[in-house]
Amino acid sequence: MARPHHREHPLPASDRVRILQQRVLADDWFVLKKTGFEYRRRDGRWQRLQRETYDRGNGAVLLLFNRVRGTVVLTRQFRFPAFVNGCADGLLVEACAGLLDDEEPHAAIRREVQEETGFAVREPRKLFEAYMSPGSVTEKLHFFVAEYETADRVGEGGGDVSEGEDIEVLEFTLSQALAMVGDGGIQDGKTILLLQHAALVGLARL
Repeated sequence: MARPHHREHPLPASDRVRILQQRVLADDWFVLKKTGFEYRRRDGRWQRLQRETYDRGNGAVLLLFNRVRGTVVLTRQFRFPAFVNGCADGLLVEACAGLLDDEEPHAAIRREVQEETGFAVREPRKLFEAYMSPGSVTEKLHFFVAEYETADRVGEGGGDVSEGEDIEVLEFTLSQALAMVGDGGIQDGKTILLLQHAALVGLARL
C-alpha cells in the first residue's frame, strides 16, 4: 500500500479555538505535529493548551460476510505498536482495512480487500464513519460490509511485501469471531465494532 504524500490542510475555523503556533515534530512515515492553541470553555473563559496530533490520513474498513454459511473473513498480521504494548507476538486478527490514499472510500476499500485477502468485493455497503483515537490521531474510518462467495476469491491476498505486510487470511463463523472478542483473541477496535454490529443486526439482515 503506497503511502500518500502529506498535504497541508487549512486549519478549521472556529469561534471556540484560536491556533497560536504549530510545528512539525516528525514527517517520515506520517506527520506528527505539536500545536499550541486557546480553547474557549463552556463558561466562556479562554484556556491555553498544547496537543500533539498524528496525521496518517483517513481510512476504510470492511467486514466480508456470507449470510448463508454464517461466516466472516478476517485477517491476521503483525502490528508493531501492539507488540511493544504487551501483545506477545504482535499478531492481531482484524477486518480488512487500509488508508484511502486520495481515493473515494468505496474504491479504496475494494482495492485494499483484494490486496489483503484476494477477494473481489462486489457491492460494499457503507454503515457509518468513526474517529477511532480522537485524543491524538486525526484519522476517520469509513466502515463497510460486503457479502462474499467462495468464487469471489480471485487471488491469494497477503498484502504488499514492499510495505512489510505478511497477511494471513482467516474464515470464522460469526459466533466463533464473537467468542474471540470475549476471550481476547480479537482485540482490534474497528473489527469489534463491525462484529458487534453484525451480531446486533444479524447476518440475514446485514
